[in-house]
Parts: sequence; structure tokens; C-alpha cells
Amino acid sequence: MSSSPEHQNQEPKEDGKEERNEERKEDVKETEVKNVEMKEEPEQDKKDGKKEETKEMKETKESFMDSIYNTRSGEFLGRTARSWGLILLFYLVFYAFLAGLFLLTMWVMLQTLDENVPRYQERVANPGLVICPHAEEISFNHSEPASYTQYIQQMNHLLQQYNDSVQAQNDLCLVGQFTEQDDEPTKKVCQFKRSILQQCSGLHDASFGFAEGKPCVIVKMNRVIGLKPRGNPYINCTAKRDSPLHMQYFPTEGLLDKMYFPYYGKKAHPDYVQPLVAVKLFLTKEDFNVEQAIECRVEGSEDLRNDDSRDKFQGRVSFRVKVSE
Repeated sequence: MSSSPEHQNQEPKEDGKEERNEERKEDVKETEVKNVEMKEEPEQDKKDGKKEETKEMKETKESFMDSIYNTRSGEFLGRTARSWGLILLFYLVFYAFLAGLFLLTMWVMLQTLDENVPRYQERVANPGLVICPHAEEISFNHSEPASYTQYIQQMNHLLQQYNDSVQAQNDLCLVGQFTEQDDEPTKKVCQFKRSILQQCSGLHDASFGFAEGKPCVIVKMNRVIGLKPRGNPYINCTAKRDSPLHMQYFPTEGLLDKMYFPYYGKKAHPDYVQPLVAVKLFLTKEDFNVEQAIECRVEGSEDLRNDDSRDKFQGRVSFRVKVSE
């Protein structure tokens, strides 16, 4: 029994639908597979990237270790043991040569120096003055010994080397003449006895006049090697006030005798003592409780300057005295 034409026409249509459905399913599967593959690819890339980074870090570490010490070539810091030995030998010889050259230069220079006299002296003719007690302002109460004890101690300390018993061992020199000893290997020392300072020696008055309000001040000139003053230098002190202040000098007239010059240096002239000038200030009751400004200068020698405005200690010294009741 043959089928009708309509039935025959329906069968192909159904077959076509099934084919299309199958194709769609296959497309969906392919899409899913691609999506899975796309997801897997980044993860694989990440793993590969990590492997490459790890490999690079390992290679960098190995390269750094090789730069310190290369086990294959035996190099340390880029040099073999032979190379290090040669360069150390070079620097050893180089610096030994420099040290030898320096020592040779110093030895040659020292041969030109005199151990007793400086080669260059800038202040030969312009020594400064200093005073004892060592203070710019001497202030005390003459009725209170504790206020001037420190001044007495300083003066006694200075005069220890001028004690008559010590100075008796030194030579008697010619007054008014230089004691030149250029050719003498051992330089003699001229006597300057403490007793020359009389009222300011501390021998007759242990307070040096401080107890009665008439203090003594000792002035000395700094030592200068080879100095031979032209003239007869002496110390002159003045008070900066309207009326003159009575003072007395020891030795007489504050003279710095020529026989104490020249000085030959600490090594050639170890026991040398420079001449001193003591100045006694005769302050009255009207002068008590009033500050007295005093300046002492070296005068009588044209080569000893005392008027340099740039150096207030060159050839002069200033100080203040205030005595209280």
C-alpha cells in the first residue's frame, strides 16, 4: 500500500531538522571545548612564566656568585690568584718607594736645621710683656688675706728659680754688656737674684705689699732667641687717671740689663732666667675701692716696638687693680 504524497513530503523535513539539531549540538560542543582550552592556556602561560622567572633568578644568583668566586676559572672578584699577587706586589713596591722618598726628603731637610735656633723667626725684635700675678684684674680686700692668697702663691712660684741659693751657682756677668757665647758649646747663665727685687722680693714682706694695700706686680719680657736690644731697655708703667700714681721699680728705674741678652734657646740655654722688673704701687686710702687702669711698656730701645695697634701685648701689657678696705 503506497503512502500518500503528503506523508512522503514530511519525512525529508524531519530528517533535515534532526541534521540541523545535530550540527547545533556539535557547534555547542566545539564552543565549550574552545572555552575550556582558552581557560587552560592562561594557566599554562602563568606556569611557564613562573618557570622562566625562577630560571632567570637562578641564573642571576649564579652570575653574582661567579662574580665573587668563579669555581670554574678559580677567579676571585674577577682576578686569578696570580693576578692578585702581581697587583699586590706592584702596590707594595710603589708605596715602599713613596715612603722611602718621604723619609729621604725629611732627612735632607733636617740636615739644614739648627736644633738650637729656629730657621725662621717672625718676632725677633718685638717681644711681648707679661705680668705676675697672671690676671687682667687684680682685685682684693687688703684686710682679708684669703682674697689675695692666690696672688701671693703665683708670685712665690715664679720666684723659686730666682732664689739667691739657686742663682749663686750661676755666673757673674759684666753689667751693661751683652753676654755673647756663639762659640761656646755650653752657655752660661747670668745671676739674677731674688733679693734684687727688695721690697717686692717676698723675703722681707711675705705678702708682697698686698696686706697694706700697696701691692707689687712683677713684669717680665718674653724670651726671644738671639735678641740684642739696641739701647738700654727699661720698663715704664703709667696709670690712666688725672693725677699720677706713685710707683717704685726694682731694680732701680726698671732696667733690663744687657748682660741677660742674647738668649740662645731652651736646649742650648736650659737654665736661663730672664730679667724681672717689680713695680710697687703706692695706693692711698683715696685710691681704695676705685679701679686703677695701669699700662706698662718697654722703652729705651728703638728696635723694641710698643705702639702696634693690632697687637696690644707687643712691647706692653695692661691690667687693672682694685683694692677694697
